[in-house]
Amino acid sequence: MSDKPMNVESFNLDHTKVKAPYVRLAGIKTGIHGDNIHKYDMRICQPNQGHMEMPALHSLEHLMAELSRNHSDKVVDISPMGCQTGFYIAMINHDDYDDVLDLIEGTLKDVLAADEVPACNETQCGWAASHSLNGAKTLAREFLAKRDEWNQVFA
Repeated sequence: MSDKPMNVESFNLDHTKVKAPYVRLAGIKTGIHGDNIHKYDMRICQPNQGHMEMPALHSLEHLMAELSRNHSDKVVDISPMGCQTGFYIAMINHDDYDDVLDLIEGTLKDVLAADEVPACNETQCGWAASHSLNGAKTLAREFLAKRDEWNQVFA
């Protein structure tokens, strides 16, 4: 591992020292017109010890992307990490950490109440065969059960 900082913020995070589940502010970018994008690291699984299975992750992504916007018009994007251990949540001009935690909690409660995965078809999804509503609900339920741990990033 190099001592030189890397361009990608998460590559500079010591993944052996974090303790999932957590939600942390991973960075802030300011646009040329003064808008601020706050990127949050929503870590569901402990890095290098567990990961989300793709159908469950994929469905949770669809559900959170759609349902989170019922809670806030500040959501820019919710995208899965390639390592399958969590998601990035990008918010515009919104820096209230506690409100972001409430948004995640409300969204995941909506996931538990969902009876279908939105846009789960070949017209609206690039891999429509790879979904699991039950898997997404299990991930949401497990993450919600540890709500009191979300603000503790390091062990």
